[in-house]
Amino acid sequence: MTLDDLRVFVAVCRAGSLSAVARELGCTQSAVSQHVRRLEREVGVGLVERQSRGVVPTRAGRILERAAADGMAGLDLALRRLDDLARGGGGAVRIATGGTTVRHFMAEAVVEFRRSHPGVNLEFRTENSSRSCFDALADHDLDLAWVTLGPLVRGVEQRPVVDLPWVLAVRADDELAGRDSVEGEELAGLRIVGLPENSTSRAHLDSTYRELGISTAACETSVADWDTAILLAGLGLGHAVVPDLPGLRGPGHPELRFLPVPALPLLTVGWAARQWDALSPVAQAFADTVTRHCTDARAEAGD
Repeated sequence: MTLDDLRVFVAVCRAGSLSAVARELGCTQSAVSQHVRRLEREVGVGLVERQSRGVVPTRAGRILERAAADGMAGLDLALRRLDDLARGGGGAVRIATGGTTVRHFMAEAVVEFRRSHPGVNLEFRTENSSRSCFDALADHDLDLAWVTLGPLVRGVEQRPVVDLPWVLAVRADDELAGRDSVEGEELAGLRIVGLPENSTSRAHLDSTYRELGISTAACETSVADWDTAILLAGLGLGHAVVPDLPGLRGPGHPELRFLPVPALPLLTVGWAARQWDALSPVAQAFADTVTRHCTDARAEAGD
């Protein structure tokens, strides 16, 4: 049993296809099968079942896949830290983020971190949902992910940073624009720009709407991110229910008013990592810098 055998096996379990893994690795399907068969011979039980649409792990396969994935995550992190030590403390911090994360949550922190750690590269990988950020942490050589926090995810540690209230974005000429806030039931019947499908924030809102008995007349298509929802609201194509993002109420949207919706539960955002204690010192320093800037900004907004 080799590390390559385990890596290929985990990839097969996640892809559900021998041929897909072969294409990704640039080898033959037969070579991928050999890795799986070698593991099966060593453990003495079948690890995958071949079906019409690909392969799925057996019960034994799921046990091995979970253990192998967790073990390799720890090993990858250890190797990263050893590489950082070999480079004299430089290296890189690799972060998975949503499309608007850096702009709203990290801009000032990035500037401060670059000044204090000039030898460290910051590398951002854009993902379209928290779920894809979790997957990226598991499948790629990443340190951190900035996510909307939700249910526990196996093999990932989540750390809350800031709780965001919700606001309704309306044009300045809208009949609601002069209000100090909006009640939850007043959202019923409004044409609401849909947040990204399959996103945690969308699921959070949909669940709350159901609990409050709110029926909204959403737009036919959902948008890619919060900023696009705000843009469409500014163009008069609907109202947008979005988190009260840092800097949202500044001079950047003179055509809009942002009205608090107190009935909607706070949305929690923060960090995710495979193993927090195994992060390199520079990755922890970057996470701490972003956290401090976010909490300071929220405290100022509450003053």
